[in-house]
Amino acid sequence: MKKILILTAGFGEGHNAAARNLREALELISEDVQVEVLDLFASSYGSLNDLARTAYQGMVQYVPKLWGGLYSLIDNSTFVEQRLGGFSRLKEALGDILQVTQPDCVISTYPVYAHIIQELYRDHAERPFFFMTVVTDSITVNSAWFSAPSDLYCVANEATANVLKAAGIPGDQIRPLGFPVSHRFAGESPEPLHSPVFGRERRLLYVIHTGKKKSGKVIENLMEIPDTHLTVTVGRDAELKTKILDRTREYGNRVRVLGWTNEMPELLMNHHLVIGKAGAAIVQEAIAARCPMIVNQVIPGHEEGNARLLTEFGLGAVAERNREVPDLVREAFEHKAKIWTEWRRNLGRISRPDAALRLAELVLEHAEAPDPTRKSIQLFSTPPVAPVARPVPAAAAVAGHPEPRRLLCDFHIHTNYSDGKLTVPEVVDFYGRLGFDCICITDHLADPRRLIGKLARLSNMTVSETQLTEYFAVIERERRRAWRKYGMLVMTGIEFNKDGYTQKTSAHLLGIDLKAPIDSTLDLPETIAQIHAQGGLAIASHPHIMKSEWGKNTLHLWENQDTYAPLIDAWEIANRNNIFDCVGMKALPFLANSDFHKPKHIYSWKTLLYCEKTPESIKECIRRNEHVSITLFRPEHHQAPVIAPRGRPALTAAEAAEFTPQPALEVVHG
Repeated sequence: MKKILILTAGFGEGHNAAARNLREALELISEDVQVEVLDLFASSYGSLNDLARTAYQGMVQYVPKLWGGLYSLIDNSTFVEQRLGGFSRLKEALGDILQVTQPDCVISTYPVYAHIIQELYRDHAERPFFFMTVVTDSITVNSAWFSAPSDLYCVANEATANVLKAAGIPGDQIRPLGFPVSHRFAGESPEPLHSPVFGRERRLLYVIHTGKKKSGKVIENLMEIPDTHLTVTVGRDAELKTKILDRTREYGNRVRVLGWTNEMPELLMNHHLVIGKAGAAIVQEAIAARCPMIVNQVIPGHEEGNARLLTEFGLGAVAERNREVPDLVREAFEHKAKIWTEWRRNLGRISRPDAALRLAELVLEHAEAPDPTRKSIQLFSTPPVAPVARPVPAAAAVAGHPEPRRLLCDFHIHTNYSDGKLTVPEVVDFYGRLGFDCICITDHLADPRRLIGKLARLSNMTVSETQLTEYFAVIERERRRAWRKYGMLVMTGIEFNKDGYTQKTSAHLLGIDLKAPIDSTLDLPETIAQIHAQGGLAIASHPHIMKSEWGKNTLHLWENQDTYAPLIDAWEIANRNNIFDCVGMKALPFLANSDFHKPKHIYSWKTLLYCEKTPESIKECIRRNEHVSITLFRPEHHQAPVIAPRGRPALTAAEAAEFTPQPALEVVHG
């Protein structure tokens, strides 16, 4: 098993995108690899790092010239080296991790790590791993990237490779393989794009990061262009989304407004032109998708190179001001889209949509198989961190052994498609590393006829109706990855919010293992019938009074048991830290779930099943409600109090311990 460590930082999306995409590519092409992505700035400095990231984001957005000056200051071969003393925590954390994990290859997508590694091994003959730097800047490359040694430097294009060569980096250490965009770009476009000449639809994608105050006027001017259809993404800015929805109502289905989206590859591959700032991730993704781009903002320093890449290679245009964007779009489509066609042709020459896969192959080539006799190098005088056992993916073992087994499950989990903190991939990795057997992602979907539903578009509390298709597609993609990497089953679900003005007129219902969206305006009996028609489960969510969590109680299902008990498959007997003993007293079929919104919610009640590890067996076990138990999940204690399951004896402490895997790697300082 080859062990790969990827180091990143939250200062700019390009670093994280490169790390995430490279990890996915490595896991896709090899089953003999263990990949970890770590942001040691976040783990080492906590709230201080959050403050620094907020300051950075505010600086680049509101005072870009100040950031440009700071960037120039950092672009000094000794600036970072002279300030390594300020990274003592980072150095200690990285040293501990390298000592414990003993990786075969370390990859950095943020320049400071190379300097830290140089310090760690300054007194040693050689590093015990292959070290690779993935440069996320293009053309305007800060010297911090290459002023510390690396075995290989992977860059986005030949122009960037020439910058490194001019700085003295030997050519044989540079690989211009492209920016590691998502491997999804490597597939064919779902819908081949034709030249948007007169009489054909022109699809524009407007990614709003900055210039929010003037974006409404820009959209109105864009819609004056004949045959134009516009998709707008606004991220997590619910207020801006509401304003744009109101302002574009008159255009009907010619304008689609999205919040945060996980489907940027598909959007770029299905639009003729993208409008956005010159960030590393979006520019490189546009190039991978062969989607010409018009830049409406360039932050001095690192983004200048991205803008130059577009203009010097004829891949798009740069607007000096946001109001110039509509005119540049018109020019691109004039004379039978002559300029647009040239941009598209040039993109075809330099686009490298498979860059992440090629980089992954390079990493595996240089990551030698681990040497069982290799000893760790003591980097500090502090005691070494004891390695923590990690759950072994069970896919291979399960595939040929369908016999019943004990399964740790959580069927109530929220992501940032509604009011959760983590993305779907982050949730999968979080639960997978803890050794869960089955989870269901259940983001909120509000009934638009009710109060919360009417307010839903003003917030990011519920998944948008317009993104349900994307929601199902993303979870399906992650379902396959979860099984391949962790041997964990992932189901698609929805928490149907039927909120009234009082607690007795409010109900939340979980739909488990859904295959397609369900109309949010259906009444509860109709919703349950639709869930069952798809082979799914209908679960009463937190059906009684919650005492340990803030939130509105939802008692409608409980107050109307005569109607709903014959229809509902199970009731939550425990939700996070709440125990509803009345569910047990009524002898209703039960489950326990975390109602997960953020990582600390993992310390909560979970369901234990004893059945075959297949979706149908799990659902049938819940329907019968035999061999069902609940456990209070506490990884650090290695055992959990267990309520006796129906139809079998209570679990012993040793059996319960099997369901509480040890946590992922912990870094201990001192």
